[in-house]
Amino acid sequence: MSDQSAGTPRVYLCRHGETEWTKNGQHTGKTDIELTERGRRQVQASGNILVGSNRLIDPSKIAHVFISPRKRAYLTYELTITEADRKALNESGRVSRTDRLAEWDYGDYEGMVSADIQKGRKERGLDQERDWDIWKDGCEGGESPKQVSERVDSLIEEIRRIQGPHLNGEKACDIVLFAHGHLLRAFVKRWLRFPIEFPIDMMLEPGGVGVLSYAHHNIEEPAILIGIGFPAA
Repeated sequence: MSDQSAGTPRVYLCRHGETEWTKNGQHTGKTDIELTERGRRQVQASGNILVGSNRLIDPSKIAHVFISPRKRAYLTYELTITEADRKALNESGRVSRTDRLAEWDYGDYEGMVSADIQKGRKERGLDQERDWDIWKDGCEGGESPKQVSERVDSLIEEIRRIQGPHLNGEKACDIVLFAHGHLLRAFVKRWLRFPIEFPIDMMLEPGGVGVLSYAHHNIEEPAILIGIGFPAA
């Protein structure tokens, strides 16, 4: 990254670590499930590599941390950020838990794997010409793509209000999000101003971290800088 772009505000996307359900491919929305031991190691590894003074995520440059209300996301925050840095962030009012980062409400599909969802829908006469696509079809008894898009858009608007005056590095104002797989992919699509059904091949592994920023220091030109993470084996 060039020195010129080094001061551009960033949004860090932190996916929670592995759970028993993510390991098995089960859709985990409202179910408040714990991290596995491997999941704990994943987020600790990412934190050790990426978080700290003069590292990719420098707590002194964070304007705000937004966290999903689910305990797997909050535990990821606790394992990623040191206790001292969490204390400083909390005491300065720079941490919020928000329903806008809750995972997609899977409704009737909670706990199911995609193959069983697709099979069940076809048996009920749905999706006869193509397979179920959450980005187009949403979830029976749960959220539609429009509903997810609306709550993600609300958070993006807030982030751009925070970062907009400081696109040239006038003030350090990085944002960190702790959330979930589908929700973070939805966030990326809407950050890039694509409709939520727009196909983007993007996978953020459990415990991984991605980075978003702005092209040419222009709030009208959001960009992806990095889309990788450092989860443990």
